[in-house]
Amino acid sequence: MVVKRRLSRQDWAEAALAALADGGLAAVAVEPLAIRLGTTKGSFYWHFANREALVQAAVERWADEHTEALIRQLEPVSDPATRLRQLFEAAIGSGRISRAELALLAHADDPLVAPVLSRVTARRVDFIAACYAETGVPPGDARRHAVLAYTAHIGLIQAQRASGGTLLADRDRPAYLDFLYRVISVERPPRR
Repeated sequence: MVVKRRLSRQDWAEAALAALADGGLAAVAVEPLAIRLGTTKGSFYWHFANREALVQAAVERWADEHTEALIRQLEPVSDPATRLRQLFEAAIGSGRISRAELALLAHADDPLVAPVLSRVTARRVDFIAACYAETGVPPGDARRHAVLAYTAHIGLIQAQRASGGTLLADRDRPAYLDFLYRVISVERPPRR
């Protein structure tokens, strides 16, 4: 006899986030997710009052996985310049485009998505600006550096999507990352 484990709220949120990444907000539907999870809609209603609550849980899960987890990982790095470099490598250097982030950006005006995207954007920019400020950059300039870095990230993932991933080949990504880091860095590299 096979005993199924009881699904948790997190299981549903993860499945909803995967569906969102695959097909946008419209793909977050209870019945197909129940089938995907091998359960009934009753399991869904045990954890969530409605679909909106599930979407909210999925979007919050994305925010934690793709923002707060990375910040928690980088906060212990004592040197702010190293912390910035590691952040850029994680966000831009990996070559992995977050399909969930792209889907959320496509639904940025949705009332369930908009406040979370706004909060995540502010959190990311504030974190980057704080790193720049720790390097000695004045607060206004630190914020401008942070906005430039963040818009480079968002612009690249949008442009990669629009080009079918051909705008920046994986083999060219390290050189692009070095170039970008030099452009938005407060350090002045030696001339070649």
